[in-house]
Amino acid sequence: MTHTDPADLKPDLNPSQTENDIALEQIAEEHVALGDDYALTANFVEMVVDAADDGDGMRLRGLLEDLHPADVADLMGFLTAEHRAVVVQWLPPELLAETLPEMDDGIREEVLERVPSGVLAEALQELDSDDAAAVVEDLEDDQREKVLAAMPETDRAAIESSLGYDEDTAGRLMQREFMAAPQFWTVGDTIDHVRQHGDDLPELFFDIYVVDPLNRPVGSVAISRLLRSPRTAALADLMEPVNEIAVNVDQEEVAYIFEKYHLISAPVVDVAGRLVGQLTVDDVVNIIQEENREDFMRLAGVADEDRSSSVAEIVRSRVPWLGINLFTAILGAAVIAVFEGTIEEIVALAVLMPIVSAIGGNAGTQALTVTVRALATRELNSSNAVRTFWRELTVGLLNGLILSPLVGVAAGLWFQNWQIGAVITTAMILNMLVAAIVGVVTPLTLSKLKFDPAVSSAVFVTATTDFFGFLIFLGLATIVLL
Repeated sequence: MTHTDPADLKPDLNPSQTENDIALEQIAEEHVALGDDYALTANFVEMVVDAADDGDGMRLRGLLEDLHPADVADLMGFLTAEHRAVVVQWLPPELLAETLPEMDDGIREEVLERVPSGVLAEALQELDSDDAAAVVEDLEDDQREKVLAAMPETDRAAIESSLGYDEDTAGRLMQREFMAAPQFWTVGDTIDHVRQHGDDLPELFFDIYVVDPLNRPVGSVAISRLLRSPRTAALADLMEPVNEIAVNVDQEEVAYIFEKYHLISAPVVDVAGRLVGQLTVDDVVNIIQEENREDFMRLAGVADEDRSSSVAEIVRSRVPWLGINLFTAILGAAVIAVFEGTIEEIVALAVLMPIVSAIGGNAGTQALTVTVRALATRELNSSNAVRTFWRELTVGLLNGLILSPLVGVAAGLWFQNWQIGAVITTAMILNMLVAAIVGVVTPLTLSKLKFDPAVSSAVFVTATTDFFGFLIFLGLATIVLL
């Protein structure tokens, strides 16, 4: 029997393959970047960290070049600043350009500081004008001047024009590349134009905007309808009405318009009604997520934080709200101090007080959350505010009538005193009514006064339910039990 060396079983390598080519093929086989939930796997992140620690640029490029830009941006959030600095050096220019708009703001600002102005200027030319403007916006003034100076005049003018609009408006968010056609064009004219001038059009668009001689949109034709129509059909006969969006409209209003009318894209017009850009659904999805995240954070008394936020930044954002909570807690303690004698006489009250305040706080938070959400989605205004108020008040009363007797019976059995049970039952019902009132009235009042109802409503509701919860419970106990 002859012996075969295992090395002899390996297939012959193609002479044209380099060691790097072989290494990249092995990398493609040995890792899976995304799990079943489309999130980056811990194993993949560790592989990237190891490659960065080793300074192995070719391995980094092999790991990253096939990733979607959104996944690369997500990866940056898992890395330290030192590892990000290494990874950015090995991102292909096109992938770097597409990744920058996807990054968290804090991480993007840090990455931009490490990218040479010339490289950044080249990368930005690969982006649509809205994404390029979002990146340039985060640059320091001196770096911004260098980057814009290195860009072609047309691209530079488009970015500077976008930055001229107020932040968080349609003008700042819009994409300046779009497809417009005059009313007298036919389907054939439009298709021929798209084929001949494709380099000047957006990489992805959904509608053809039909304009009059003054460049004002008068309708739109969906690409799907255009392709199904005969070449001789006139655009004027195919077009549908459009929902124009003015350049100065706030992004929250933009999101509402898209959501209400189920839009995929919409034309943006200047003060004279002329077509100057377009907004697409991918931008609006980001706006909706941003607004929802902002409201959620504010309801919790937390400022805008992300994975790149430093300890100092987080502390500065949270301390003021904790200070307000501390002040409101002192108010609750002051109420308890007023009834100190009652508590000394009946120690059971100290045990039961947290139940009254906790259930009231939770009920108030429920009413508050529903009201703030209804205001944000325009489902609540002056026409149905009174009806909403009475509905929440009824819900609060019914919840109190369902839960309070259970607590009252338990308290009566526990302390062998049915008067205590009656007191806590009544206090809980009254405090849940207070919670319902405050949970609806507070955000409505703030909205009427042009303040964001999500900012301070939660603190006020919690303070009010604690204050009145203690006051009602201890006041009733003093009257009934002493």
